[in-house]
Amino acid sequence: MKEKGGSRAAVDERYAQWKSLIPVLYDWFANHNLVWPSLSCRWGPQFEQATYKNRQRLYLSEQTDGSVPNTLVIANCEVVKPRVAAAEHISQFNEEARSPFVKKYKTIIHPGEVNRIRELPQDSRIIATHTDSPDVLIWDVEAQPNRHAVLGATDSRPDLILRGHEENAEFALAMCPAEPYVLSGGKDKSVVWWSIQDHISGLGDSSKSETSPGASGSKHSKTANEKDSPKVDPRGVFHGHDSTVEDVQFCPSSAQEFCSVGDDACLILWDARTGTSPAVKVEKAHGGDVHCVDWNLHDVNYILTGSADNSVRMWDRRNLGPGGGAGSPIHKFEGHKAAVLCVQWSPDKASVFGSSAEDGFLNVWDHDKVGKKKNPNSPGGLFFQHAGHRDKIVDFHWNSSDPWTIVSVSDDGESTGGGGTLQIWRMSDLIYRPEDEVLSELENFKSHLASCTPRA
Repeated sequence: MKEKGGSRAAVDERYAQWKSLIPVLYDWFANHNLVWPSLSCRWGPQFEQATYKNRQRLYLSEQTDGSVPNTLVIANCEVVKPRVAAAEHISQFNEEARSPFVKKYKTIIHPGEVNRIRELPQDSRIIATHTDSPDVLIWDVEAQPNRHAVLGATDSRPDLILRGHEENAEFALAMCPAEPYVLSGGKDKSVVWWSIQDHISGLGDSSKSETSPGASGSKHSKTANEKDSPKVDPRGVFHGHDSTVEDVQFCPSSAQEFCSVGDDACLILWDARTGTSPAVKVEKAHGGDVHCVDWNLHDVNYILTGSADNSVRMWDRRNLGPGGGAGSPIHKFEGHKAAVLCVQWSPDKASVFGSSAEDGFLNVWDHDKVGKKKNPNSPGGLFFQHAGHRDKIVDFHWNSSDPWTIVSVSDDGESTGGGGTLQIWRMSDLIYRPEDEVLSELENFKSHLASCTPRA
């Protein structure tokens, strides 16, 4: 963090300034200290709605030093509803404490560290994980037994193993919004595509069993014995990258179309209907390794990429003709001071997205605001900067059940020597609502205050 976010003193000063502004910037904020860093964080299903808060699953991990096993953690999270939390309460937290809003519900002992977690949109109890191996592991988190993570404990058994990579596949992982398809990229430079349905259809009547192979002594099907999880081979292996594939994403409107980025600085669009070669390949999409990619849920023409060159770039696939090297980004968003690790479009507004980086910032952008900026010192399109983390933000996830709510996680190894910080937050709606609407509300509030003021 010293090289990326400034000196320790500068980072602490920036953090103190940010903390003093929490009551102004945020509608709700929760800070949760992690004993072990988590490289991924994802929202699971919402399972309870109450008057002032909702309860929802949250998926995390524990990347340990080997003294205890690596784990996949299912937590229950209380998400406070908008305009409920008192301003003075959300800024009063202890950085070293666990949040009362986050409680561990279940622990799965993971075979190796958890690098990436992705949930199946059709059934968010089903998640996929990447570790330092060629396989993708599939888990039914509700059926898996709760385990006690102690040294020497045996690994939990995945409900399904997807095989097809020739070398380790550590980070690139996606699940399809339309069908139970899984996509992965790895060090073998390939993108691999599976259907979980291939396992279910291959099981026949045994698919009706609700017992997880992770439960001790279960006999799931003919494809699995008591020691092995069922395995599925890919529907397709796609070749076109010249280096490690770092991230993959499905097109929201088509289960047959997807994209990938990698350390070769390329963005590749694929169409499984036309074969296993690239449909479109953008050479030199960035000036460095491309770490992340996301496809717009609301307008499938738009794709985001984030890179080691510190920038986020937005692409219109209509401009990316077939053949090599075609197309240029429609905009370059330059506000980070270190490598961008994660980008994600907002589920709440088509033009809004977030980006997190090794500089410890999570920036929220609106591409509709590009060219309309009122502050000449602010990068075009940037309208909110979350500065609550003091080390690199390795993952974040917009909450599709609670609008404008984000969970973010930082790996604090460089700043504190270990552990991590999980934060759940929602910016004040005065920041993103239309300006005339906000001004009208403030004017009404001003009139209300005036009427409450006692006359001399």
